[in-house]
Amino acid sequence: MYLFISPWIIGFLIFALYPILSSFYYSFTEYDIIHPPKFVGLANYTEMFHNDLFWKSVVVTVRYTFIGVPISMLLSLGFALLLNQTIPLKGFFRTAMYFPSMVSGVAMSLLWYWIFNPQIGLFNYILSWFGIQGPSWLMNPDTALYALIIMSFWGAGAGMILFLAGLQGVPSSLVEAAELDGAGRLRIFWHITLPMISPVLLFQLIMGLIDSFQVFTQAFVMTQGGPNYSTWFYVYNLYTSAFKEYRAGYSSALAWVLLIVVMLCTALIMKLSNRFVHYEGGVNK
Repeated sequence: MYLFISPWIIGFLIFALYPILSSFYYSFTEYDIIHPPKFVGLANYTEMFHNDLFWKSVVVTVRYTFIGVPISMLLSLGFALLLNQTIPLKGFFRTAMYFPSMVSGVAMSLLWYWIFNPQIGLFNYILSWFGIQGPSWLMNPDTALYALIIMSFWGAGAGMILFLAGLQGVPSSLVEAAELDGAGRLRIFWHITLPMISPVLLFQLIMGLIDSFQVFTQAFVMTQGGPNYSTWFYVYNLYTSAFKEYRAGYSSALAWVLLIVVMLCTALIMKLSNRFVHYEGGVNK
């Protein structure tokens, strides 16, 4: 048995566990990849919390998370509710909504880079139909981050599929009983549908939070962290420290802080989930 699972074990030890442990060690060193690492204790962590770019990246990432994740979840749920109805070509629309989420991050970024072009872009062209002068989007510090948030809604189809699966798991007997008692659609949704799909909501919230903390491709391809650091995401800051400044020790410290923050946020959400997540077998302990 161990012979058959040995390829996975060897791969995990070499390509997963060893890099993780190495990065933890390097986070306490001054290491430029070329020269041997020099142990500096907590110097990287101390510098991090006194670095203006670190705090800029935190603010940008938090803004992206608090604005983008809730709206994306609402869009995914709305599309799922719509496509859960009996409508013509339902299968086609489900596929069409999900398909954009399969496009690679680079291809998606290049496409939206054109869409947000202030001169020839599709977005400003549509706004001109209504007599609205479109902004510069990615070239304006006031709108660049919001442009990337709008772009993130392109992948709402992936969340829609999960919500759709949750909606189809809602017992029809409960809905029919509520209708017989005179409950309207809104009341049925609030008191039956929403509690029944609350585990899906929890999963979507946690995954959306983790994904938003790791935004990189859009900033790398479209804005390079600009203009004026308005899209200087946390992971882009980590990438810049590691591969442009060759500070592997400092970037490792950034990575471990990100891991700790993600773990704490996930633990907090799971702790609070007892208040809003319904499980058929009882409340999650």
